[in-house]
Amino acid sequence: MVDNEMVEEIILVLDDKLSKTISVLKEDYSAIRAGRANPQILNKVMVDYYGAMTPISQTSNISVQEGRCLVIAPWDSSLLKGIEKAIQVSNIGINPTNDGKVIRLVFPELTQERRRDLVKQIKKMAEDSKVAERNNRREAMDGIKKLKNDKTISEDEAAGCEKEIEKMVADAISQIDSLSAAKEKEIMTV
Repeated sequence: MVDNEMVEEIILVLDDKLSKTISVLKEDYSAIRAGRANPQILNKVMVDYYGAMTPISQTSNISVQEGRCLVIAPWDSSLLKGIEKAIQVSNIGINPTNDGKVIRLVFPELTQERRRDLVKQIKKMAEDSKVAERNNRREAMDGIKKLKNDKTISEDEAAGCEKEIEKMVADAISQIDSLSAAKEKEIMTV
């Protein structure tokens, strides 16, 4: 590897972008329900909590009952209606039931057709992530090429850097593939 601050900067920025793309994909995958109750599906659902929009997880205890039911117990019972409305508006595909103390979300069993649709969605998300990683690679390669053209680094150093960049991106793409395969297996398991 070349001992050059500009090259190190390019590699560090690339590494950061590759990691962020993978963490965004993991977060997106966690929001996809697989027939089992998963509290992470509520991560992006916000409720008005004393004037501030707050994630439900920061206003309530959320627990899983019998594998297919989420129970949301707000710390302040005056939030029940607000949480119920936020879930309905959030478009997560599950209707909440409010018994005056807690809200229950019962996850229906997924049909085979719905599972296939979710797998298509998962594959598209993975492909979008791969495209993002390739764009990150192109930016890094352009940076290395510019340094080579400016004679800041030699041809050999540039070739070494390009190999390093290719390896980093290949590792990130294989990580995306394994995340996608694991989520697909989870969805298709009945």
